[in-house]
Amino acid sequence: MQNAAAAMAAAAARPAAMAAAAGSSDYYARLLQLCQTAANPSAGRAIHAHAIKAGLLVSTYLCNNLLSYYAGAGVRGGSFRDVRRLFEEIPAARRNVFTWNTLLSMYAKSGRLADARAVFAEMPERDAVSWTIMVVGLNRAGRFWEAVKTFLNMVGEGLTPTQFTLTNVLSSCAATEASGIGRKVHSFVVKLGLSSYVPVANSVLNMYGKFGDAETAKAVFDRMPVRSLSSWNSMVSLYARQGRMDLAVSMFENMEERSIVSWNAVISGYNQNGLDGTALKFFSRMLSDSSMEPDGFTATSVLSSCANLRTLKMGKQMHSYILRVGMPYSGQSQMINALISMYAKSGSVETARKIMDQAVISDLNVISFTALLEGYVKLGDMKQAREIFDVMNNRDVIAWTAMIVGYQQNGQNDEAMELFRSMIKSGPDPNSYTLAAILSACASLACLDYGKQIHCKAIRSLQEQSVSVSNAIITMYARSGNVTLARRVFDRICWRKETVTWTSMIVSLAQHGLGEEAVGLFEEMVRVGVKPDRITYIGVFSACTHAGFVDKGKAYYEQMRDEHGITPEMSHYACMVDLLARAGLLTEAQEFIQRMHVAPDAIVWGSLLSACRVQKDAELAELAAEKLLSIDPNNGGAYSALANVYSACGRWNDAARIWKLKKDKAVKKETGISWTHLHNKVHVFGADDVLHPQRNAIYKKAAEMWEEIKKAGFAPDLNSVLHDVDDELKEELLSRHSEKLAIAFGLISTPEKTTLRIMKNLRVCNDCHMAIKFISKVVEREIIVRDATRFHHFRDGFCSCKDYW
Repeated sequence: MQNAAAAMAAAAARPAAMAAAAGSSDYYARLLQLCQTAANPSAGRAIHAHAIKAGLLVSTYLCNNLLSYYAGAGVRGGSFRDVRRLFEEIPAARRNVFTWNTLLSMYAKSGRLADARAVFAEMPERDAVSWTIMVVGLNRAGRFWEAVKTFLNMVGEGLTPTQFTLTNVLSSCAATEASGIGRKVHSFVVKLGLSSYVPVANSVLNMYGKFGDAETAKAVFDRMPVRSLSSWNSMVSLYARQGRMDLAVSMFENMEERSIVSWNAVISGYNQNGLDGTALKFFSRMLSDSSMEPDGFTATSVLSSCANLRTLKMGKQMHSYILRVGMPYSGQSQMINALISMYAKSGSVETARKIMDQAVISDLNVISFTALLEGYVKLGDMKQAREIFDVMNNRDVIAWTAMIVGYQQNGQNDEAMELFRSMIKSGPDPNSYTLAAILSACASLACLDYGKQIHCKAIRSLQEQSVSVSNAIITMYARSGNVTLARRVFDRICWRKETVTWTSMIVSLAQHGLGEEAVGLFEEMVRVGVKPDRITYIGVFSACTHAGFVDKGKAYYEQMRDEHGITPEMSHYACMVDLLARAGLLTEAQEFIQRMHVAPDAIVWGSLLSACRVQKDAELAELAAEKLLSIDPNNGGAYSALANVYSACGRWNDAARIWKLKKDKAVKKETGISWTHLHNKVHVFGADDVLHPQRNAIYKKAAEMWEEIKKAGFAPDLNSVLHDVDDELKEELLSRHSEKLAIAFGLISTPEKTTLRIMKNLRVCNDCHMAIKFISKVVEREIIVRDATRFHHFRDGFCSCKDYW
């Protein structure tokens, strides 16, 4: 090639000799063709100059070769203006269809489609090549529909498409999924006898693959007399995309030769169809059985499978390989996103964050952001999770839901509700997971009114039919104190009740002290053939506990093991101990613990310890407290419960000793708080609270309420104050318990006859329980109190628990 270029340069230096030797313009044309092949622009311009001096530009053939030479240089970075100027210098009479096609091709190949269209419209004559140039240019530029329309116009002009026309229009049909037109193009291929031409046959095969028409694609494949590697890869990829991995692998195994594309098709097919373990095994086979080196597509699929399986070790190995071979990140946004997802889902959130910080934001997608967000949520780091959420550009419903679920699961229910309101205003429509999460937040805060609004939204969007949403609605109503509405929802979805739905309703009834109804519903559940699970029995045991159904509880325990084959777990043991202990059967409860097949946990000993106070059994309380503290030395409740038992027994010195021991060990007990939800805001109160902005009015109302119920016959239970102080101070302390302050606030903030709903994080004390019975009668209101174990419905001086809680 260098010798040819040297010869051209030498010839250009001797124009007279060349002209004499050649005698015509053909010699110059051949030299120009050599210049194009050798990519020698300076020699080409020299030849052009000598042709002008020799007066040879009268030849159309030479002019076309000059134009073709400059057009090729223009595509490679030369001057488009030079080409256009030369074109204009060629007399119109000497321009033929080749001349026009050369100019047209230059613009089309360089992506200057507006100029190409202008030239195409100006052409006095068009042939099949002219139309093909436009089809190819439009297809390569991603103007697929325009390419298809241009092809149809070409056929309408009566011109026969070439193989290049067909491969490109088939590609455009595949990209636009224009199956009707694509099948007509296929018929052209058959009529023109081009079915055996491998590039065209592969385009047909690829088109049917994009349509998802595996049967027609297989028929085309079977009729191909010659198949290329691309033909086989198309079929493997098609089957893999459709999840027909048996056929994909069968096709793969029959291949005589394979490329990295072949291996990638199978690996990504397994990954995309949820068979991540098999994907990684196939990748290992590739490394051991072939000489193929993983590329960016391989790495992305492997990282995705590692992310789904939380396989950090193999994910790190893949990352190390990427770094070792210098696989470029630039333009590999899928790989970057897969790396972030892999580390985030596998627990290495900080590594995922570093990769994200180093990446170009435009390369990141919502999937990687969401994976990182969920990683922080699992760690309970909601601040970092919110930072990730706030920088996301295209937040989809999954990202919004992940953030709302994160707040709800981490006890930040106010934040969950605030974000849900923002989602309704400016985000995507919530899905069933979003609604279930926000309903759970409403249940935790007992936001009945807002919960009703979300229930309405679920009905309008037809998402009430979702099992998770309908169960969340039942729980929301029940935990907000309205078990009647919960039962109404349950009865309405009777045609599609599942075990979890029945369980939700049984637990709800149990929490409201409706033991007989809960047990009756359980019996109906078994009768209609719905199989109870381990959670169902926890609900049944809870119902028996709150209703005092000791014998039924024992019978259900036997039934759980013998009839339904459910092995008791620690939660079941704890329920049975609680059932026996609350009924005063402390010895039997202790014997039950001794018969347990596993070592009792803190909950089991805690249940026994709590019952010891009611029964004033200090000796057993000491044993239970000792066992509990050996399991959980920092359990502040154990110290408090034991001190309470001593106080109930009048052993003030022992109680003081326990309080001092607790203080010396710096053990903290959960502070008792109560709250109520009014006017879209949660109002929280602690005992003797002075922080509420309406504290003066609240304390005034609490004092008035205290005096009124005393006049009505209420006598404070001074034994509920577990400190050795005088009676006057005890009474003052009792009057300012958190639930009493919450009730006082509700009385001054709501209309008369309105039901008050109060939540408390600990079990309600004896004094408050008796006081609220009197308050409900004096103020003529229903007061619903949800404490740590159950609901109390106070009405007309009575409580639904019948003083058994």
